[in-house]
Amino acid sequence: MEWFGDARLAAGPEAAWYLETAFTPGAHLGTVYDDPSTPVVVTGIERMTTIRTPSGRLIVDAPWHDDEVGDYEDGSPTRPPRELAVRIPPGTYPVEVAWTAGPYEFFGEHFDGIACAATRLCLSDDPVAGWEMGLGIHDDIDRLQPGEQVGFSSDANVGCFADAGAWTTLVAPFRTFVDGIPAPRDSEQLPDNCERLSDETRHADLVTFTAESGGVVWLGRTGSGAVAAIVVTSGMSGAKA
Repeated sequence: MEWFGDARLAAGPEAAWYLETAFTPGAHLGTVYDDPSTPVVVTGIERMTTIRTPSGRLIVDAPWHDDEVGDYEDGSPTRPPRELAVRIPPGTYPVEVAWTAGPYEFFGEHFDGIACAATRLCLSDDPVAGWEMGLGIHDDIDRLQPGEQVGFSSDANVGCFADAGAWTTLVAPFRTFVDGIPAPRDSEQLPDNCERLSDETRHADLVTFTAESGGVVWLGRTGSGAVAAIVVTSGMSGAKA
């Protein structure tokens, strides 16, 4: 049976183009700010790590928020995380990052302009037939305004994928402070200052990624409606928590 999504969640032409282009090496994602002659080019797709999601419930949110500092004593989150309404098959999945380069000059100094264009959780190799916003379990689709994009906010420009069943344990290291200073975390260091934390009791993981001011979550669905990919883009207008 062919999948027909809800038009209120469907990616518009600009967002759909970005989602497809960001993961196409060699493609152009526009031009450098204030320099229309220099393109921003997708330089490659990097497999950053894998993530275990035994519960089939996925959280895509910031691992901590600045306004939570000092609001907890035992490392427990002070607000509910943004758990996606969609369920995924329990398993282990690769996390990939699309990198771009847009060289620029600033006060006489030259920079390569390397940046993360989007982060992707790959659930299958099946082709994506369409994109729609990934709602959280507390989002109300009936309250969406035309063109509105919902997502998560991040004071520290960091987002994460995490198994919902192990959330409290996985985020506790981000909420552990000693004399007001973040305590060192026992985590696997990944490219671009990202991290992977694990709960071996539940065989579950949390993986952080770059998310400037937060991000919008997109579901890439196949022709049958199955979710083949979950992509997070940041810095897109209209996003709100």
